[in-house]
Amino acid sequence: MRSRTAGMWWGAAIEAPDSGALARFYSELLGWPIGHEEPGTAIIAAPQGSIYLVFQQAADYRAPVWPPVDGEQRAMMHFDFQVGDLESAVADAVALGASLAVDQPQENVRVLLDPAGHPFCLCLDEG
Repeated sequence: MRSRTAGMWWGAAIEAPDSGALARFYSELLGWPIGHEEPGTAIIAAPQGSIYLVFQQAADYRAPVWPPVDGEQRAMMHFDFQVGDLESAVADAVALGASLAVDQPQENVRVLLDPAGHPFCLCLDEG
């Protein structure tokens, strides 16, 4: 974006039935601190600064279905996280409350569902 300057932040907002619980899950998963929490909203921020994730409570939240099914709630977006050891990263995420999706489309990627049902991917660093 042309108007972006050094030091500006960027982020994404994610709906969940319990914003604080989902923020704590991603805080633990990523090692990012919770920077702000109030009823219905919680924010985690990357230690490096300008990246954040906002978790907003949605009373009528419906978890997306993975893989997509016609007529069901689709994931509007998902996170991809690069990891050095796929097996241990999956085990860590599951220990924090994620679940492994049944459908796994790639050998070097694992699709998981966070506690609110959002899919996210752990991608093996093959570099």
